[in-house]
Amino acid sequence: MGALTGRARALVAAVLRTVWMVRTLLRSGMVAPMGPRKIAGTIAVVRRGVTATTGISLAAVRAPHRPAVVDERGSITWRELDDTSDAVAVGLLRLTQDRPGTVAVLVRNHRGFVQALAGATRGGSDVLLLNTSFSAPQLRDVLAREQAGVVVYDQEFQGVVDDATADLAEDARPVEVLAWVDGDTGGRPTLDALAGAHRGARPGRPERQGSVILLTSGTTGTPKGARRGADGGVGAVAAMLDRIPWRAEETVVVAAPMFHAWGFGQMAIAATMTCTIVVRRRFDPEATLQMVEDHGATGLAVVPVMMERVLDLPEDVLDRHPCRTLRFVTASGSKMRADAVLAFMDRFGEVICNSYNATEAGLIATATPADLRAAPDTAGRPVEGTVVRLLDDGGREVPTGEVGRICVLSGSLFAGYTSGSSKDFASVDGAAYMVSGDMGRFDEAGRLYVVGRDDDMIVSGGENVYPLEVEQTLDAHPDVLEAAVVGVEDEKFGQRLAAYVVARPGASLDPDVLRAHVKDQLAGYKVPRDVVVLAELPRNATGKVLKRALADAPAGG
Repeated sequence: MGALTGRARALVAAVLRTVWMVRTLLRSGMVAPMGPRKIAGTIAVVRRGVTATTGISLAAVRAPHRPAVVDERGSITWRELDDTSDAVAVGLLRLTQDRPGTVAVLVRNHRGFVQALAGATRGGSDVLLLNTSFSAPQLRDVLAREQAGVVVYDQEFQGVVDDATADLAEDARPVEVLAWVDGDTGGRPTLDALAGAHRGARPGRPERQGSVILLTSGTTGTPKGARRGADGGVGAVAAMLDRIPWRAEETVVVAAPMFHAWGFGQMAIAATMTCTIVVRRRFDPEATLQMVEDHGATGLAVVPVMMERVLDLPEDVLDRHPCRTLRFVTASGSKMRADAVLAFMDRFGEVICNSYNATEAGLIATATPADLRAAPDTAGRPVEGTVVRLLDDGGREVPTGEVGRICVLSGSLFAGYTSGSSKDFASVDGAAYMVSGDMGRFDEAGRLYVVGRDDDMIVSGGENVYPLEVEQTLDAHPDVLEAAVVGVEDEKFGQRLAAYVVARPGASLDPDVLRAHVKDQLAGYKVPRDVVVLAELPRNATGKVLKRALADAPAGG
């Protein structure tokens, strides 16, 4: 009887979840009435296989003449994007004698990124998304480790690619294809040439579905490759739409770099929603606001530092760009300064949705504007279908308000690292939870706060200190623009806290004043003994502070 009751409960839960998903998808417009021809086209797309870029083909069926991508070259429709992606797929296979492998993509935000990504996966290749700020040695290591057979890159990266591949054996050098072209190609093939030469061609169904290899941020070491496919399915899409007010067939500006998990995800969801994607190769805060206004965009996808750069614009510039069409600004990728969150919403409205993601787990939690008004430093609540447990070193759940390891159970976990390794897992009530590597706490309202990486914790004189708490305290000082805190070796205490701070424009910083500011609000052992003023904090392309590089950063006033 008990087993029957359990099955009945599971059935009821499944029915309720299905009803919730259908209602969410209908409300967003992702699911819409279609005639027989479009239904047949949709079925044909699904039969070709579902990948991370299937949304492009579905959008081409739903709204073939709607602009898909708008970049510095103009606009391209969904049908044109779908057709050229097919042609690129055939062209890439011809370059590799019809042997799918790994296609590396070193491309900024423009249509070529999408064409290379979709073309490679349609041909059965894995796509390795490369950080556009890689140095030649980093690029060489990743290309060799992932055994890339093709590298598609913007011509501006020619020198980096040349240096990275110079020492490789001839049979190990990847085939080069140019995406964005600035000058003479030197005889190298281009995406445009591949699309033109194979116009109208379509690759056959591959023996295996290509996956997307996203690199971890690598802020504490060499980035690892994480395999992602069409993870989580419809449930994962519905979980995002439940918190972030995407609407089908609208326009979004994707400023976040699409090589990163967050920007890639925003591009993929926009395609799934048949939303026009407006991009620019390089981020510029005023140009981003101008794109929102020129195209009547309802959504803007950023990393948090981009919001801060927008707020740094002069008042008269901000006043010229009220961006009244914006319904949501979706952010993730690094910590958000509480004052910046509130200031942004004060100016542009209750629009910010802050998401906590992991390359290995997809979307974990999202803070709505209401959450952020109440607690601007929160990561929000776990999304539907995802369970978060905070565990101590013994695997026990910690009480509300206390810090523990963030462990995640969801249907969107990655398929493992390309090295063959995976994340650690913890068993909770018989279920395997992925150990994210982050530390966090819940408040009484059920909101999650990420306090830092587990390997960021500083042990000073036997006391545990999480840098984020000290950083947020320093950020709150009226003369501090931003701060980063690390642990450095200390003979007496094992480690001591060192703070690196950047002054607001026109302000000057006194280390003694800042230490007193922290001491007024936190315990004495959390006061940084070293306070270094920098001109700026070193960051990677997604806005995360490179703490390993702090000691070498240029000093400021």
